[in-house]
Amino acid sequence: MPIKMMQSMQVQSFRHVISVLVAVLCIASDAAAVVVAREITPQEAIAQVQREIDEKVLSVQTLNVGKGKSKIYRIKLLTRDGQMRIVQVPAEQ
Repeated sequence: MPIKMMQSMQVQSFRHVISVLVAVLCIASDAAAVVVAREITPQEAIAQVQREIDEKVLSVQTLNVGKGKSKIYRIKLLTRDGQMRIVQVPAEQ
C-alpha cells in the first residue's frame, strides 16, 4: 500500500475515534447534569429564601405545574412594612 494511502486511512481512523470520544463525552455530561439535579424540601426552599430575603415566612404551598408536573414552592412572606409578598422557588435544583 502506498504511504499516502496509509496516512489517509490513519487520519480517517483518528477522526472517527475523536468523533466517538466527543459523542461519549456529550452523553456523559448530560448524565452528570441529571445526577446533579435534585428536589429540595419545603424547609430547604424556606432556608434559601431567608438567606436572600430578611422577611417573615407566613406559609408554604407545594404546587405541581406544567405537563411534566414540575414542583414549585409558593412561599408567602410578610415584609417589614406589613406588606404580603409571594415568591416561588423551583423544587428541582
